[in-house]
Amino acid sequence: MSHIELENVKPMDIEKRSFEIITEELGDKKLAPGTELIVKRCIHTSADFDYADNLYFSEGAVEKALAAIQKGACIVTDTQMAKAGINKKSLARYGGEVYCFMSDEDVAEKAKELGTTRASVSMGKAAKLDSNLIFAVGNAPTALVRLYELIQDGFRPELIIGAPVGFVNVVQSKELIMGTDIPCIVARGRKGGSNIAACIVNALLYMINNER
Repeated sequence: MSHIELENVKPMDIEKRSFEIITEELGDKKLAPGTELIVKRCIHTSADFDYADNLYFSEGAVEKALAAIQKGACIVTDTQMAKAGINKKSLARYGGEVYCFMSDEDVAEKAKELGTTRASVSMGKAAKLDSNLIFAVGNAPTALVRLYELIQDGFRPELIIGAPVGFVNVVQSKELIMGTDIPCIVARGRKGGSNIAACIVNALLYMINNER
């Protein structure tokens, strides 16, 4: 067996050391002011430095998102995985909850009846909630397409995190959201995922709470 040098890092220091490595490897790359922690957390989650280039932030999106969370906005996800990954304890400090309607029976029935995806139907269900809403989409482009349609009809979410991953209509659905006047944080291109959607929400929460 070849000799492999391992870093001696205490468990509590692993995340700190990871961020040091990310900062070192980014070198003199300029990130938009106020977005650095979100970009670095996405890189930390994925080990993918492309997020330094492909994350799009609409004007004032971070500030608006932080204000919405502090006023008790709720988060809606398009997967149970993203819901599981969001720090619900941090969100609850401000009165917010996390919702995912993907497993609801009525959503499954309506999707079958309409010949559409559960993700699309679940966005429509969420839009009827009596709360200020932030959407964290990490899987289904159809969720973003439905949100775009709802926005055209006057729906006004506080923020859309658009990070579906894949090949069919993924890029196009993200472009639709970037073309609206709704605050958004979008992982341009094919990359993304439920872990990235949750990670962006957590980065916003940690920015408020000054955690990590």
